[in-house]
Amino acid sequence: MKSYTLKQRFQYWFDNYMSRGTGALILALFVLSAVIIFVIAGLVKITGSAPNNESVFELAWMGLLRTLDSGTMGGDQGGFFFLLMMLVVTFGGIFVVSALIGIINNGLEDKLDELRKGRSAVLENDHTLILGWNTQIFTIISELILANESRKSGAVIVVLADQDKVEMEDAINDRISDPKNTRIICRSGSPIDLTDLEIASPHTARSIIILADGADPDTHVIKSVLALTNNPNRRAEPYHIVTQIRDPKNMDVVKMLGAKDLVQPILTNDLIARVVAQTSRQSGLSLVYTELMNFGGDEIYFKQEPELSGKTYGEALHAYETSTLMGIRKADGSIAMSPAMDTRIQSGDQIFVIAEDDDKIKLMGLSRIPFDESLIQVSGAVSKPKPEKALILGWNRSGATIIRELDNYVAKGSQVTIISDIYDLEKQLRLEVGKLKNQKVTVQEGDIRDRGLLESLEATEYDHVIVLAYSHLEQQEADAITLITLLHLRDIAERDETPFSIISEMLDLRNRELAEAAKVDDFIVSEHLISLMMSQLSENAELMGVFADMFDPEGAEIYLKTIGDYVTTGQPVNFYTVTEAARRRGETALGYRLMSECHDADKAYGVHTNPKKAERVSFSDQDKIIVISEG
Repeated sequence: MKSYTLKQRFQYWFDNYMSRGTGALILALFVLSAVIIFVIAGLVKITGSAPNNESVFELAWMGLLRTLDSGTMGGDQGGFFFLLMMLVVTFGGIFVVSALIGIINNGLEDKLDELRKGRSAVLENDHTLILGWNTQIFTIISELILANESRKSGAVIVVLADQDKVEMEDAINDRISDPKNTRIICRSGSPIDLTDLEIASPHTARSIIILADGADPDTHVIKSVLALTNNPNRRAEPYHIVTQIRDPKNMDVVKMLGAKDLVQPILTNDLIARVVAQTSRQSGLSLVYTELMNFGGDEIYFKQEPELSGKTYGEALHAYETSTLMGIRKADGSIAMSPAMDTRIQSGDQIFVIAEDDDKIKLMGLSRIPFDESLIQVSGAVSKPKPEKALILGWNRSGATIIRELDNYVAKGSQVTIISDIYDLEKQLRLEVGKLKNQKVTVQEGDIRDRGLLESLEATEYDHVIVLAYSHLEQQEADAITLITLLHLRDIAERDETPFSIISEMLDLRNRELAEAAKVDDFIVSEHLISLMMSQLSENAELMGVFADMFDPEGAEIYLKTIGDYVTTGQPVNFYTVTEAARRRGETALGYRLMSECHDADKAYGVHTNPKKAERVSFSDQDKIIVISEG
């Protein structure tokens, strides 16, 4: 065994001690100071050099004062040895105090660096935890702030992401100026690391939102769900986890991981594709979805109404003056959005309505419904659907689903033309789209920003033009291509009297304001819509059934139809009358869209959901009624 010298052993001990941190260094200085003070006091006492025969403790006190303040020795009187000892203790004090200041300063800097790293544990309960970081986080936090505004005790949002804590806080402060009664706490760490995950207190959170992150977002989500649901420190109660998945093949994996928990994954591409397909045929639909899913206006609430038990759904439509009935949640949990008008509301069923707040859901108890029979239009004959022509400019992973969705709505003999710079897209389509029953698809390679190409396509000959953002490009670059294309299309449209709708997908919500200059009929800001849905689900898990039914192509869906087919236009009419006109067609009226406001962002682009039924409005022939219908 190798032997070590005393010097080497001391150096090793000293190195280990110094590595213990600020507290150990301060303790060492305290001990060194005490040794110097008491040794000097002892020497002075033993030699009898004390000027007034002070005790050891009095001498130690004198030494302490000179250690802390070197100026104290200026008034010393006594023999040479006493003055020499006071000088020694003063010099020792200068060294100790100087070192102490340096150590404290370094300790504070280290602590600030540690706080900046965001590695301290969060001690919160009943908070909303967001794992991951992308542009969706700003919409989600903004919506959660609005949702928590009514909580008197305030609310807490904790963000854990593999980002710098200060940079996250700065980004949030730049985009969200007023958090109201919500505290936002950021921590740095990986959501898939079990140790880092503990920092954010996931086991005491009331809901957890997992954002897609990285080059392979689905894998990141799956690992994050796994880190939560199979955590050795997990709680006994189920977690409520809301997230998003892009590839349908990964949906079963996420649901399997959350077998013991409430895991609600949103199939992002499929949802956006359905919205694009439906909106391309009826402008403004995405605006209606946005109004229904944000916390800024009215929201969807569930309520059990014993007084409605035994009544039909059709009778219940007129039961509220300031709320709008959407459907029934059966006692077994199944959702029926706008069921048949003769459906009975059973004991144990819940209704779900659009309302300003849950305390605003009040039965009116009217004995007579104040609608105007003379203003209700008699339902005319249904015209036979005609083949449609759609032009898709650009391409992303939602394209194939959009084409399949359109095939469910259009008449036989319809056509879809795709223009894109994606190589070998036609072969890709054959694999992803499959066999279509109502449409014929043609593919052409080209730059969608090329004005000459757009002119040669004769865009005015199409019923619908859909501009998709390129998903393989950086977000701002993809939106820039979309904006240029939209400006060309609007200029072409204004030179021709043939009406055709222009629907566009934007990636960044901030670019929507720029795109309004193109006066496009509708925008689908994909990340924004998904963010709204995730925020809603994190606050109310029961809404998943409503959203699933709302976006399901089977059964009832939301439509914008010509208001003149329901009530007489040009005359003041209340919404009781509009509701009754829709009820007679087996439909549920949710609101209306005034086309005179369609470009006014401050008025929700003309979309009015859940209007007060007693208020009168004069509609024009261009205005739309928003209904839940089967076609």
